Amino acid sequence: MFETLRVTGSTNADLAARLSAGEPVPEGFWLLADRQNAGRGRLGRVWDDGLGNFMGSTAVALRPYDPHAGSLALVAGLAVQQAVTPLIPPPHMPLLKWPNDVLVGAAKLAGILLERVGDHVIVGIGVNLAHAPQIEGRETCALSRFGPAPDRDDFAASLAEHLAQELTRWRRFGMEALLARWQSAAHPLGTPLSVSQSDGSKINGIFSGLDATGAL
Repeated sequence: MFETLRVTGSTNADLAARLSAGEPVPEGFWLLADRQNAGRGRLGRVWDDGLGNFMGSTAVALRPYDPHAGSLALVAGLAVQQAVTPLIPPPHMPLLKWPNDVLVGAAKLAGILLERVGDHVIVGIGVNLAHAPQIEGRETCALSRFGPAPDRDDFAASLAEHLAQELTRWRRFGMEALLARWQSAAHPLGTPLSVSQSDGSKINGIFSGLDATGAL
């Protein structure tokens, strides 16, 4: 189930407005945008769009016995990683970086933004298919670096299928299985990391895995 907007501010904000207004947003529905002019990343960073890239949001309806809602960032990361892997030839490979990035080498290929609205979590995903946006202090890349840029709608269908599969695993097998799968697709133990805080400060350290809740 896809709805595509030619131009919007933010697909996350659009879905949040619909949910807040009481509109039904079924799980599996995706709102896509050809262009966004107010896209956002983690910690309120601006996410510049590019025509031909993937920009979309979907909503997950939380159930009483679902795992911790914040772990949906890990679920989405795995879905993105699986969707892009066939499009990146060896020796390159996509890696997950906590909490919400997909990298190729040191370059950011995709980002994820979770936002809670009532008993739903909006999962916003941006993937550089054709163009790599400029992010101050960050190296970026697009799938077009490795071959022809994939068609946005074909990529959307693949990503939606992978996320549906990951949600099923998340609900059926819980956090332990999710953490094991995420860490097998992430940067290796011992990797130096720098994590930005909401106040602008940074914590530097060495990656030693995730705890039982999915925290670094």
